[in-house]
Amino acid sequence: MPRAGLGPGKRSGPAPSPPPSVSSSSSLGYIWVLGSAPLRGGGGARCAAPSIPWPCPEPPPTMKTIIAAYSGVLRGTGSNILSALQDLFWLLKSKAEKQLQIISVLQWVLTFLIMGIACTLILMYILCTDCWAIAALYLAWLVFDWNTPKKGGRRSQWVRNWAIWRYFRDYFPIRLVKTHNLLTTRNYIFGYHPHGIMGLGAFCNFSTEATGVGQKFPGIRPYLATLAGNFRMPILRDYLMSGGICPVNRDSIDYILSKNGSGNAIIIVVGGAAESLNCTPGKNSVTLKNRKGFVKLALRHGADLVPVYSFGENEVYKQVIFEEGSWGRWVQKKFQKHIGFAPCIFHGRGLFSSNTWGLLPYSKPITTVVGEPITIPKIDNPSQKDVDFYHSMYVDSLIKLFDKYKSKFGLPETEVLEVN
Repeated sequence: MPRAGLGPGKRSGPAPSPPPSVSSSSSLGYIWVLGSAPLRGGGGARCAAPSIPWPCPEPPPTMKTIIAAYSGVLRGTGSNILSALQDLFWLLKSKAEKQLQIISVLQWVLTFLIMGIACTLILMYILCTDCWAIAALYLAWLVFDWNTPKKGGRRSQWVRNWAIWRYFRDYFPIRLVKTHNLLTTRNYIFGYHPHGIMGLGAFCNFSTEATGVGQKFPGIRPYLATLAGNFRMPILRDYLMSGGICPVNRDSIDYILSKNGSGNAIIIVVGGAAESLNCTPGKNSVTLKNRKGFVKLALRHGADLVPVYSFGENEVYKQVIFEEGSWGRWVQKKFQKHIGFAPCIFHGRGLFSSNTWGLLPYSKPITTVVGEPITIPKIDNPSQKDVDFYHSMYVDSLIKLFDKYKSKFGLPETEVLEVN
């Protein structure tokens, strides 16, 4: 009579042993069938059925680690269990960290592209609901706080030190290289090159503490300057200010350099939208020849100029480059003239695969090198000759910085920085 709990055709006792000809590696496959593979043809029993070929199918990589632990138990070697579980832990941790890196970068890309418009539309929608009072209170606060971005903003060290920025840094990864000390008794204007599509290196290095800007340059407060239009967008403006980002206009820069004490560093992406239209992997070019406004500001305030070059900034996205005179370039220039930014047709990798197109940037290293400061005298009304002289000094200093470090960060010695 069959024992209780066993159906017809089921017999108690140990599982059948594998044939003698099966190797030790095949025995792991046998264990996998016992512990993991469902019986072909239905049923809930876990045993080596005749319909399953011998040796069993190769288990997935993660399962192999667990199998190793089980095989150790069967052989009576408990040390194998600990080793296998440790390997499994580090494997899972590595995968989790990679997913967190992707999430951290994706949230910033979406912030850059749609957060301002999305928050504006949501606020307008709330005004039309029963929760209109919440939106009205925020709008009242917005009017009261309107000029704060032009007066140094409202940075938050807590936001700048969020753990998400460290995952953002490690996705590429991004590094900040210091070449000279900066005096806390002086103010500075950093010229950041190149713009790239989104200026990812500029954001990570100077609007967060992920790469240790506060430790590398103690006593220096960095302010990344960006389009003033971003600070007219609800919620987005507060998010940007929390990272120490300010409008790139004269009122904002004048305030920081004249009414905010010393030890301030304003980071200006000099090439702007025009430079972003020409960025492409493998190309090192900057838009600088006719960009002299930042030099004039430095002279008016006696702020030292610091050249900054980010190796790899142009490698993280690919874009369609429209030739001069084409309809595409005409549209881009019209946007740039009237709105302040130029739309680009670009792509990175997909969310689930690096072999597909998407909005995520490619995982390419970005190394930002902060060069030697150029001492600038204070001239209340600098002449064009003064501006041209110090602009020439700045261009020469940037080229020297590029030539000195290009071979250290993956470029050939023959590579030349193109200045347009």
